[in-house]
Amino acid sequence: MTAQRQESSPSRPGIALISLVAGICLVGPSPGGVWSAAQAATTERVVVNRFSGVAIEGFDPLAYFIDGKPAQGSAEFEASQAGAVWRFQNEGNRASFLAHPEVYGPQFGGYDPTDVARGIAVAGNPRFFAISAQRLYLFSLEANRDAFAANPGRFLDEARKRWPALQDGLSQ
Repeated sequence: MTAQRQESSPSRPGIALISLVAGICLVGPSPGGVWSAAQAATTERVVVNRFSGVAIEGFDPLAYFIDGKPAQGSAEFEASQAGAVWRFQNEGNRASFLAHPEVYGPQFGGYDPTDVARGIAVAGNPRFFAISAQRLYLFSLEANRDAFAANPGRFLDEARKRWPALQDGLSQ
């Protein structure tokens, strides 16, 4: 069996695989052809894909506020924050998020606030969301979102009390 040399393609699959194993996510070449990377880390405090480190399934967190619905971000506009890689639709959204992640990032790290209120950390689904008091919340079930929407204060009071203990139990 002879070894064959694999030519590098513009998508650079060999580098992407090495990067994934090393825990970094390549952003892509800049106009000058230089590759940059957003660092991914292993964290449970923010809901991320355990293989890529990408938060909220790659949805742009600002799209919920701007468009009123989830929208996929792009690998071209990534940033690393709170041990996760976040994707955005454009540079402006990325810059706004980095300036105020506490405002634009999903509350409770993307965990369902109705479950947090019960004392358990269940990952929210970025397709089931609500914005309450200018903050983003993700829910594991559509029924949880509907219950939250009917009385956000009831869930948030209890979730805020329980979140510190739950957060302490999640790895950084």
